[in-house]
Amino acid sequence: MFNSLGTVLDPKKSKAKYPEARVIVLDDNFNTFQHVANCLLTIIPSISEQRAWDLTIKVDKTGSAEVWRGNLEQAELYHEQLISKGLTMAPIEKT
Repeated sequence: MFNSLGTVLDPKKSKAKYPEARVIVLDDNFNTFQHVANCLLTIIPSISEQRAWDLTIKVDKTGSAEVWRGNLEQAELYHEQLISKGLTMAPIEKT
């Protein structure tokens, strides 16, 4: 008699996660600190005012800052919204 146990799945494949991405703001010579911080506060969910300012300062001092990381679809939305506000953005980085 044949005993069927079903299909065994590779745990690495069965737990394939959704694509993730990084949203990165770049430094430029025309956006003010206030504008960058306000854009982050308006567009990035759950960001505190202090975090928005910290990221804005990091953009100025280092040339760029990751402002959000997560689901690719959300990353694309935030990326587009930040571009529409005039921020200089790196291409979305998939992780």
